[in-house]
Formats: sequence, structure tokens, C-alpha cells
Amino acid sequence: MIGASPVDSGMDVTIRASDVTGRARAPPSKSYTHRAILAAGYGPSETTIEAPLVSADTRATMRAVEAFGGSVEMADERLRVTGFDGRPAVPADIIDCANSGTTIRLVTAAAALVDGMTVLTGDASLRSRPQGPLLSAVDQLGGQAWSTRDNGQAPLVVTGPIDGGRVSIPGDVSSQFITALLMAGAVTRDGIEVALETELKSAPYVEITIELLDAFGVDARHTTDGFAVDGGQTYDPLGGTYQVPGDFSSLSYLLAAGAVAAPSGLRVAGARPSAQGDTAIVDVLDRMGADLRWDREAGEITVTQSSLSGVTVNVANTPDLLPTIAVLGAIADGTTRITECEHVRYKETDRVSAMADALETLGAHVEERQDELVVHGAESTLTGGHVDGRRDHRIIMALSIAGLVAEGPVTIADAEHVDVSFPDFFELFEELGVTLKRRE
Repeated sequence: MIGASPVDSGMDVTIRASDVTGRARAPPSKSYTHRAILAAGYGPSETTIEAPLVSADTRATMRAVEAFGGSVEMADERLRVTGFDGRPAVPADIIDCANSGTTIRLVTAAAALVDGMTVLTGDASLRSRPQGPLLSAVDQLGGQAWSTRDNGQAPLVVTGPIDGGRVSIPGDVSSQFITALLMAGAVTRDGIEVALETELKSAPYVEITIELLDAFGVDARHTTDGFAVDGGQTYDPLGGTYQVPGDFSSLSYLLAAGAVAAPSGLRVAGARPSAQGDTAIVDVLDRMGADLRWDREAGEITVTQSSLSGVTVNVANTPDLLPTIAVLGAIADGTTRITECEHVRYKETDRVSAMADALETLGAHVEERQDELVVHGAESTLTGGHVDGRRDHRIIMALSIAGLVAEGPVTIADAEHVDVSFPDFFELFEELGVTLKRRE
């Protein structure tokens, strides 16, 4: 049985200017792990998930699979998931998705398959995130879904079962809505066709979904106006096993650390090519002038401290890279413009505003606009200071990079929240030579 999410410990971490060196491995992909756990849950028998990311967020998805009648066991760096065969049971209790936006969205569509009522909620941050388009999609498919506060936000109530059909949904709020519908649609009677009303943001995440579905024996496809998946399919990976790839979102912090603070070089493993959009961090660093070499076959990138220059980066498809790029921009010469980033405001926190506030506190010159973040590296001197991690794992890890080069110590509040995607982040930093201190 997967336990509840841990209680916040309120840990501050202080990082002092340090060089990094050695070899680091990126953790497994959170995006793939979420999808693999639920895909195995949809299956008819036991699936083994090799090298999963076990974190606060993915535990929430494990608990949801168990709530629907499946089971999840952890042993020897693998998960054994017994599925509910495409027919989720009515949960005995409310499903607590904690701080995991991926969980609540994927599970909302799964709940629409239930012949009965499901209630989903999460922490304060999750209860502020938009879910309205997905609720509307469930209604279009013949189910019922609503927000208890009538504001399109959790707590949510979902009633099914749906048989499939065609839905129309905006593509610029969250790609997770499309992922949720495709995954659930495969086990409906009629399948689901998703028509996009607006341009799709974060498109690589849907490609991740299609890639994973294929590995589980499920066919999903592009259409002229969106995506579709046939019904009546079975989740059945080859040999009953699925291997989770490394996470390029997490890898971005290691590569950034090497680019700003590894005069002797840093080797980063776990970098095999995949459908992840966040592989774009390699191109961003290359354009900024970083000295890096990617051995794709070995899945290893070597990066060395370099003089960086500002660039313009469109993050429409790579929202999770904004915090990392913003910090790199504050360290680089020239100006870094991060464009098409309004949707990044609707993550665990408003990451555009969070990074602008934190970098200004540390001494950077930043301009925040609704859909753009401009960091003037040439006019910035990172002097150090005390910053709010916003209980957001990506904000915390990005600001840790600033601590490697700031003139004074950088203290990050609520730093324990790295547990969401990179539980041993600070332990790894220490192994690489970073001087840091924890205080609870």
C-alpha cells in the first residue's frame, strides 16, 4: 500500500559559491513514470515498471491506481502494478492528489470511466490550478464533472461511465488534458477523438504520451485537428515490463550547474534521446556558448564551465525549462528573453513571477511581462540573499544554480519540496562538491 504524502518539514538550504565536478545521473522521468503507472493500472494483469521515479508526485498517482482497485508494490528499484483492467472501481474515499497536477488531470479522465462518483482534491496549490476544460470534456462525453466551488478548480466531482466520443478542447491551457483523454479513451467502447480549439502548448508532452502508449501496445494518432485513440484496446507492454527513461527536466539543473561552475567538467548520465521536449536544454546551452558534448549512444553529456551569452528562447513547448533558463540568463552576458511563457504561470506556482521576484532579490535586473520574462545578465550581479522557493521543486532547484556563483550565500526556503521530482537533489549536489547547509 502506498502511503500518504509526507508532512512538510520547512527546510531551508543555504548554498555557497562552489565548483562542481565528477559524474552525476539524472533521475528517471517524472512524466514517463506518471503515465506508466496509470497505463499499468489500466491493464488487465501485472506490469513491472523498471527504474521509476518514486517521488511525492508519482506516489499520488500510485495511490490513485490503488483507489480504483489496482495495487502497487515497490521493490528493488521497480514497481509491480496490478491493473484494474480498464474498469476502475468506485473509490472508497476521496483521492488526494497532493501537489501533483499531472495526477489530478490524468485521474479525472480515469474517474469518468467509473460507474459511480469520484471526488478528487489536493493541496492549496493544486486547488488553484485550472481544470475547467477537462471537466467540460467529460461532460461532452456523457459523464458529469464539476468543481465543488464552481470555479473550474479542485475539489472535483466526476461521475461516469463514459463510452467515448468526440470532444472539443483548448490546447493552450494544459497538454495534460489531451494526455488524460487519450489514455482513458483506449479502454472505452468507442474511443475518443480530441479536436483542438486553439494551438497546442507543451506539445512534446503529448508526444511522450503517444510514445508510451505505443510501448504499452496502445495506438493513438494525430488527426487533422487534434488527436484520436480507438476504443477496446488493451494495455499490455512487451514482456510485461516497461523501462522509464531519464528525465531531461531534472537533467537541466545538472547541465546548468556544469555550464556555470564546472571548470574541470561535469559528466551527466541518463541522457538518452526520447520524445521529451526538455531535451531542448542542450540546444539552449549550446546557443549560449556552453562547452558540451553529447554521446547519444552512451546517454552521457559532458559540460564544462563556459562564458555564456544571452539568447531568446520560446518556451511554448518546454515550460519546465523556464526557471533554469532564467537563472542562466542572470549569469550570462547580454540579455535573455524567455517568450510565450504565460502558460508557465499556471504550474505549481506562477513560475514567471516567482523567478522574477527571486532573481531580483538576488541582484538580477529582470523585466516581467504577461507572456515574456526578460533577464538582463549584463546589468546583473548576483549578490546572494534569502529567497522563497514557493514550495515548487523547479523554482528551488533552479535557484540552487544561482547559489553556485553568487557573491554571497543563497538561502532557499521550503527546499524540501525537491522531493516532488528529484528527491536526492541536495545529496547529489554535495557529492559533486557543493558547499551547502540544511536548517529545519
